[in-house]
Amino acid sequence: CVRCGKKTTKQDLLRIAATPNGGIAVDNSGRANGRGTYVCRDGTCSSGGLQRGRVEYVLRVKLTDKNWNELTDSISRTVGISN
Repeated sequence: CVRCGKKTTKQDLLRIAATPNGGIAVDNSGRANGRGTYVCRDGTCSSGGLQRGRVEYVLRVKLTDKNWNELTDSISRTVGISN
C-alpha cells in the first residue's frame, strides 16, 4: 500500500493507474496498462490519509486539483468509506 506500506495479496489492494493522458484512475480490473500503485481496499487507510505528493511521485504524474478530487472520491466510493 502506497499509504501505509502494508504488503498483502492483490485481492486486498486497490490499484491506481496512470492514464495515457497524464491523469490517474482507479483500476478495478488490476490489469490496465501503465504505471500503477496500490492502496488498501478495506478502507482503513485509503483516501483519508493518502498523500497527493506521494501518489504523484510513485506514478510519475502531476495532478490538477480536479484530478486529485476525482481520484479520492472514486477511491472512497470503491472501498465504501466517506470523505
